Amino acid sequence: MAAGAGVTTASIPARRSLMVQRLRQGGIRDGRVLAAMAALPREVFVPASLAHHAYEDFALEIGDGQTISQPSVVARITELAAVKGSDRVLEIGTGSGYQAAVLAHLARFVFTVERIPRLAEGARTRLAELGLRNVTVQVMDGSLGWRARAPFDVIIVSAAAPAVPGVLKEQLAEGGRLVVPVGDLKRQELVRIVRQGDEFAQSQHGPAGFVPLVGREGFR
Repeated sequence: MAAGAGVTTASIPARRSLMVQRLRQGGIRDGRVLAAMAALPREVFVPASLAHHAYEDFALEIGDGQTISQPSVVARITELAAVKGSDRVLEIGTGSGYQAAVLAHLARFVFTVERIPRLAEGARTRLAELGLRNVTVQVMDGSLGWRARAPFDVIIVSAAAPAVPGVLKEQLAEGGRLVVPVGDLKRQELVRIVRQGDEFAQSQHGPAGFVPLVGREGFR
């Protein structure tokens, strides 16, 4: 794939290395998360006109009113999810596919759902071109999870929900982790849920800013 306007092939490794360095300095400690992000060409997940911003730490528009989250948010959410190599992971809100690609480096299987067909098809193509065969992309209402593929060891929601969707908690395996931004359309709090039998331990992990989760269990 072409590097995109303003980004030379030679500059990409240096930019990616600097991004990982900033993530480490910002408090990301999970070496597997850092290694996954160091391995992935983030520039292919953003529009070509924005490729020169691919390794900077802010969200970028990808069309259809959606964004790709800044690297620090992707790293923080992934670290909170504590993904293991044997895990089955559900991601809600595929977007351009970057978060799913990071997860694919860490988990056994990744299932990712997107409500906008154009974005889902683009993500499917990118993931296949990168040789990430353990990812399945589906167009559906992600706010309902993916019951046919449940239970999941990890569920990551890459969009803001007005409350923690109960249907997602139900689809967690024993010991499963759910990470979701919860709040209104302007500001959310990053919430982590851990399933312990029929109980769900909840903790908060700082402010977040995401596009809304649209669907039956999200914003309508």
